[in-house]
Amino acid sequence: MIHEQFFEDYERGARRTSTGRTITEADIVMHAGQTGDFFPHHMDAAWCATQDFGQRIAHGTLIFSVGIGLTATQINPRAMSYGYDRLRFIKPVFIGDTIYSTVEITDQRDHPRRTSHGVVVETVTVSNQHGDAVLVCEHLHLVERRTPRSE
Repeated sequence: MIHEQFFEDYERGARRTSTGRTITEADIVMHAGQTGDFFPHHMDAAWCATQDFGQRIAHGTLIFSVGIGLTATQINPRAMSYGYDRLRFIKPVFIGDTIYSTVEITDQRDHPRRTSHGVVVETVTVSNQHGDAVLVCEHLHLVERRTPRSE
């Protein structure tokens, strides 16, 4: 869905929550193959049974990718991803867990060099089916201003 917004149109505190996505064994196996991360924490069920979590855990980068993908429901032709800051893996995600992403606009600031754009910061919280936060990060967007700021 196209949802055109200029920098000035964003409101701090605005929130939205995604639908859920269940993490499967196939997700973990495919992610391991794509990234080369075959650590036993993700791939060796017998070894994991002897560890604190007692079962395989999803790659943090898998949860990041899926969690951000869940937020990609709107196309804004006036904005583009500018990067991610403060990424933290808070709790493990297991096979069969369902994750949801909540996005909140938490900051807006001038771009240091581009007077025609500003930076909008979304705090993304990925939670499991129990409502426990499993990942949090800041997603920065470079957003066109309706009216360029004067220097």
